[in-house]
Amino acid sequence: MERNFIVVMVILLAVLLTGCSSKAADNAESFISTIEAMNIPDGVKVIGLGEATHGNVEFQELKKDVFESLIKQENVRVFVIEGDFGGGQQINDFILNGTGTAEEAVNTLDYTIYKTEQMVDLVQWMHDYNATTSEEEKIYFYGNDMQRYDYSKKGVLDFYQTVNENAFIDYESKLEHVSNENMRELTTDQLNDINQTIEEIIQDLQSNEAAYIEKSNKEAHTLALQYAQIMRQRTQLFLNEKDYMQLRDEYLAQNLQWIMEFETARGNEKVFFNGHNGHVEKTSASLAGYKSMGHYLDEQYGEAYFAIGTDFTKSKFQSKNGSGERKTYKVKNNNDLTDAFSKVESNIFYVDFEIAEESEVLKDIISKEQKMANIGDDFRYWYKFLKMFYTIEMTPNEAYDGVIIVKEATPTRVNE
Repeated sequence: MERNFIVVMVILLAVLLTGCSSKAADNAESFISTIEAMNIPDGVKVIGLGEATHGNVEFQELKKDVFESLIKQENVRVFVIEGDFGGGQQINDFILNGTGTAEEAVNTLDYTIYKTEQMVDLVQWMHDYNATTSEEEKIYFYGNDMQRYDYSKKGVLDFYQTVNENAFIDYESKLEHVSNENMRELTTDQLNDINQTIEEIIQDLQSNEAAYIEKSNKEAHTLALQYAQIMRQRTQLFLNEKDYMQLRDEYLAQNLQWIMEFETARGNEKVFFNGHNGHVEKTSASLAGYKSMGHYLDEQYGEAYFAIGTDFTKSKFQSKNGSGERKTYKVKNNNDLTDAFSKVESNIFYVDFEIAEESEVLKDIISKEQKMANIGDDFRYWYKFLKMFYTIEMTPNEAYDGVIIVKEATPTRVNE
């Protein structure tokens, strides 16, 4: 009897903590659009697409669907992902020159969450697109993250092998022990030595800019300097672990700005970014004292930054379980926003908040603080009983300019 009472109380507590359904809005279908029909306001330069989890097929497929729409409707030519900068350049080489295979290119990011069929399909599609279009219409791939060393180190050393053989030999020796494989085993003294070497490289590249450009070209020199900056950022994250999250988002924003400037010089003035909701949203809702990449971009670009979030009603997703093992989990998320569109038949649709505000009911809903889905690549079975572990309290129309709702999301399968 006592055991049954405890079970009932646990269930009731779970219901209270995970929330109950709200009322569906009348004529909700009138305020949605397909992904293909998404409208981006004039003057927007950076479009950010968040994903509520890294482990759902639908959110991974949205990378391609949204980017393809932006190519056609907005003439966007630059795709940026929350992934390694150096690895991103390997993918860029593949989609432009066909070096290797799509799967090999994806693996250079060294992010397990991207080792999926959907990501390989995206990169292969980009390659095939470039193979059939003009030089002016080609698309480009970047990562703006700095959590890896290998391919940025390779980029720096390859440049020096072209412009300064003696410097190449010197820096190759000094950076010999720097790699993705052993980077978490480096001591503080070793990290300080690495940081000093990278500062030397940056200073050398800046001091000898004219001579090095004469032996290569301006783009190659600019890229080499950015590779070095990425290595510096990676090292600083290790040296300042207590500020890791804050520094990372600051660097993500800086690197996206660098990509914007680099591509604008080529004639590509618009950029599409895809990463987790927590990086894309503008209000830094994740943690006290934390400032999101989207917050930085909102300050930098104002109305030229357009943020699109994602949410779900039901999600069966894949994530690490705390021990490094990948598991499949299932959660439900009801909030006023998703519930307002609960009678919409489509599984995936876009809600533009400017259009939604034409409805007084929807205007009130998107202006109200509520728990929106937010799951990283780390989960435990019992998290699903406490909504605070898979949602973030935020006001939709302050965090985003629109949202894509996936009513039922399915899990990815990682190709280890």
